[in-house]
Amino acid sequence: MALQGINLPLAFTGQEAIWQKVFQQNFNVSTRDLGDFFGGPAFLAWSRMGNLHGWGGPLPQSWLDQQLILQKKILARMHEFGMNPVLPAFSGNVPEALTRVYPSAKITRLGNWFTVRSDPRWCCTYLLDATDPLFIEIGRAFITQQLKEYGRSSHIYNCDTFDENTPPSDDPEYISSLAAAIFRGMESGDDNAVWLMQGWLFTDDPFWKPPQMKALLRSVPIGKLVVLDLFAEVKPVWATSEQFYGVPYIWCMLHNFAGNFEMYGILDSVGSGSVVARLSANSTMVGVGMSMEGIEQNPIVYDLMSEMAFRQDKVDIQAWIDTYAQRRYGKLVPLIQDAWNILYHTLYNCTDGLMDKNRDVIVSFPDADPNSIFTSSLLSMPGNRSQFNHQSLRRATYELSSDSYTHPHLWYSSSQVIQALRLFITSGDQLSESSTYRYDLVDLSRQALAKYANQLFIKVVEAYQLGDLHNLRSLSQRFLGLVGDMDILLASHDGFLLGPWLESAKQLAQNEEQKKQFEWNARTQITMWFDNTEDEASLLRDYGNKYWSGLLQDYYGPRAGVYFKFLIQSLEKGDGFQLREWRREWVKLTNNWQSSCNVFPTKSTGNALNVSRWLYDKYLKDPNSLDHSG
Repeated sequence: MALQGINLPLAFTGQEAIWQKVFQQNFNVSTRDLGDFFGGPAFLAWSRMGNLHGWGGPLPQSWLDQQLILQKKILARMHEFGMNPVLPAFSGNVPEALTRVYPSAKITRLGNWFTVRSDPRWCCTYLLDATDPLFIEIGRAFITQQLKEYGRSSHIYNCDTFDENTPPSDDPEYISSLAAAIFRGMESGDDNAVWLMQGWLFTDDPFWKPPQMKALLRSVPIGKLVVLDLFAEVKPVWATSEQFYGVPYIWCMLHNFAGNFEMYGILDSVGSGSVVARLSANSTMVGVGMSMEGIEQNPIVYDLMSEMAFRQDKVDIQAWIDTYAQRRYGKLVPLIQDAWNILYHTLYNCTDGLMDKNRDVIVSFPDADPNSIFTSSLLSMPGNRSQFNHQSLRRATYELSSDSYTHPHLWYSSSQVIQALRLFITSGDQLSESSTYRYDLVDLSRQALAKYANQLFIKVVEAYQLGDLHNLRSLSQRFLGLVGDMDILLASHDGFLLGPWLESAKQLAQNEEQKKQFEWNARTQITMWFDNTEDEASLLRDYGNKYWSGLLQDYYGPRAGVYFKFLIQSLEKGDGFQLREWRREWVKLTNNWQSSCNVFPTKSTGNALNVSRWLYDKYLKDPNSLDHSG
């Protein structure tokens, strides 16, 4: 991080141990009550924001102690490198027990956040009103305890009380008083405190109109509040808010949600947006940053963004791309340069403004009655043919199916990306010794095959809608075979393995009980994610989906197989699709997988070039392969 110029890193590790000491020593909250307050290791980000509580917990004392020790090591190294670590501040999120200890305090229970049936075991957290005197008292105690533990501070604190938590009133005076009280809580513990706040709320929540934004931003003295323009490469708030109404801000690239795998980016915006912001009239921009939900994907995007801290002018992306492959692979190969030029104009030129959350069928399987999924077969059914023409087909596909099945985001020509893949494979004999080449080859093969799988799934559904049992069976088997083949592909590079994720979680455990808990956390975050019932899947299912070898073969493939089984049974019996039974079997499969303990490889196997070449020839070489795949 330091070598990339990062000098303002978040340092949130270990804060639960600090909160434990604060609430127990100062506010008479028990260890048991805190066990219900904190989320599990894989869900801490959301419990810290007050979205959920208890899910995946309780946190063992040994885990809390280990994390505090780790935080102290992290902070020492950050300071050693000249960084300014950002510590957390009190946002108002409190344990339920505080309502009993302080019955007269202004504590509000928030609404449901994505549980299936407003399950109180996990949802509806408690928020202390910032205007209550207790708010400043807790805020002061939390920062004081951090200073006591860590011995020093950079005086910069993050607090996001309003992130996905809308204030109860839109009165500007009320909002101003809330924000001022939040800052007083920080300042009471550190006279030199500076508030660092995410600007996501201004992008995502229509509540924040100009009067409300001004009230919040201007409630703190200028220079004491810095805003992260969180999604500036797509939706820059500075441009529509008069430079955050004079408040300093940092231009940030968000790029990735949930650590999903998708070759995606907006290189032109990344290479110019922060420069445009800095040079704009009356600019209050004070830095550039990265605010992704997950990293370790799309290296080209992060390579470019890391350079922007050192650049004064816009980047000529075409010229940058022309030398990128040689820098990345250590060798000049003209065909690879041609391939990257294609990728620049396709995968890395997404300008439709959509947030890219990977919803490929393999990793985000649709929970839908197949008759509600729009396919071309519906056009041939009575009464439908006259409703559409060729130009309206793509829009109709999205609109008619949006309630039951969201078609995966596709903003580029798949055939052009397949051409780039062919160039990658052709260059393989010259570059196969490069690990970065093999990573990109596997990723590009995965990308092309994933889009092929999306098309193949529609063919499966179309066969069902037409009552074509023979084709349904054949296409279903082809889809499942493709999932298995992609698992072999992903196994050929260390960057696409499930094993390291699970093993790293288990290594934190002190005993067998903790090992099971931590592994359950790791498995659940990347599958069902959150609360479900016996026949209702989590509303956040597949949010953290991953293209990892082991996950495809052991979970995604069997899940698709269950759906296809019910499709086939429906045609065989001549009755409707048993949607509720499909859901029941899917949820059972998922819950069993989350609780299982089978071990997955942590080292790659196979030859990435040979596997990519084999799968290209099998699925992608013939552009008409889907037309006769049944």
